[in-house]
Amino acid sequence: MNIRVCPNRSARNGTWQVSLDRHQVSFRSEAEARAFVDLLQSRLAAPHPLPREPQTLHV
Repeated sequence: MNIRVCPNRSARNGTWQVSLDRHQVSFRSEAEARAFVDLLQSRLAAPHPLPREPQTLHV
């Protein structure tokens, strides 16, 4: 996944944008945008164990 932080050039209100491949998320400040990226990267890097047994759906 390509992650980029840059000023939102299409808005003149000083917002920042995080680009996740083709998706963009806007933030009020660069600090908020970078905090989001840090959290996202830590979650992506976290271990994700697979379940050992298939789970059944209870409907």
